[in-house]
Amino acid sequence: MKITQRSNHHREALALILATALCAFTPGPATAQTQSGSAAQPQQPQQNPQQEMKFTGKVVKLQTGQFALLTGQTPEGKAAGHFLDNQDDAKKYEDKQVTVTGTFDTASNTIHVTNIASAA
Repeated sequence: MKITQRSNHHREALALILATALCAFTPGPATAQTQSGSAAQPQQPQQNPQQEMKFTGKVVKLQTGQFALLTGQTPEGKAAGHFLDNQDDAKKYEDKQVTVTGTFDTASNTIHVTNIASAA
């Protein structure tokens, strides 16, 4: 009697598709709003890095387990966003639309969070 092993090709393909989708999230520059509410590009290194800004988007958990703010898409169609330095607060808003207030560090693409609130 010959025993054949079941193929796991479907599982492998699904795992590859999911991994590719999660890896497509590339935190990067996206539009932000200043406290006055007008749209502004993320701060450049020559600007005051301590200026508090507001960012809107969806809190997502990355494949690494780190929480980030998904703010839009790159011109190539990849997800774009910023890392969040306050993981405890971010965890409370996983998969929710939020407004994050904080200072933006362009070198690490990280928002130094002072407040996270549900988007109105």
